[in-house]
Amino acid sequence: MTKSGPQQYPGASQAYRYQAKFGGDSMESNVIVWHTTEGTSLPTYNGGSEAPNFTAKPDFGAQRMVWYQHFDFDTSSRALVNKAGGVETNTLNVCQVEVVGTCDPASHKKWGNTPHLYTPELPDWAIRDLAAFAKWVNVNHGVPLSSGLTFKAYPGSYGNSAVRMSASRWTAFKGHCGHQHVPENDHGDPGAFPMAAILTAAKGGPITPPEDDMPLTAADVKTLANTDGVFKAPTDAADYKTNKYWALASHVQDQTQRIRDMQKTVAAMNATVKTLAGLIGSGVDTAAVVAAVDKAITDAVIDVNINTKEN
Repeated sequence: MTKSGPQQYPGASQAYRYQAKFGGDSMESNVIVWHTTEGTSLPTYNGGSEAPNFTAKPDFGAQRMVWYQHFDFDTSSRALVNKAGGVETNTLNVCQVEVVGTCDPASHKKWGNTPHLYTPELPDWAIRDLAAFAKWVNVNHGVPLSSGLTFKAYPGSYGNSAVRMSASRWTAFKGHCGHQHVPENDHGDPGAFPMAAILTAAKGGPITPPEDDMPLTAADVKTLANTDGVFKAPTDAADYKTNKYWALASHVQDQTQRIRDMQKTVAAMNATVKTLAGLIGSGVDTAAVVAAVDKAITDAVIDVNINTKEN
């Protein structure tokens, strides 16, 4: 088959080509299958025997995706399982792209501060560059800027999940899908991939990356704690009629004082019980009992105050 349109993506490195070694079928690709490498560096792909058409690797310093091409756009690559007797996968008009990064929340947590892409939280510059590729394949090869599929979060996307296409749907499919959608395969990548955002950006729309769950700074916590008029004040507060909403910090101070007062009351009651128990049957007069109880209460309250300050 004669391949039409440009076969090399502009700017992609051709240093890791495997087509001369493994050949591949010529075809007119109308499907893009997205993968994640589940690593942070450019894979060797077992010497190219498991390579896709393209790999997109993040350059965090330059905030851009660096592209590597392994096969022509319209030549079958090798990143999908293709079982005997079933549908075709690698050779069914498919161009495959591996994104260096992970869709696995466990890996994301394990890698911690090591720079890496996590597909549910792709930065806007990654979405921008993946969208540029999607636009290029649409303009030059007619691959639709559409998907219509749910990109399920990993690990729920692994195996025979609800998003895996049937053989007939796969055969008729055109557009963008993930490894998790391809029949005869069990991988769940690229997980919760922001396909809709990428396609919207490819059409010229705004880039709207998923919100990043950034940890609160000390300044953020201080602002939240001291923002007034958010939390309802206790109805028994002295100024409730004129100040019905407090800042969080005011609530913390109020509850702390209530706990201290309760500690004093409990300590006083305990001291009273112990004193009375010690005086039963001792033949002392009422005045002596009252004096002893007053002293026990005073000593208990003083002890609570001292302990509270020390803590």
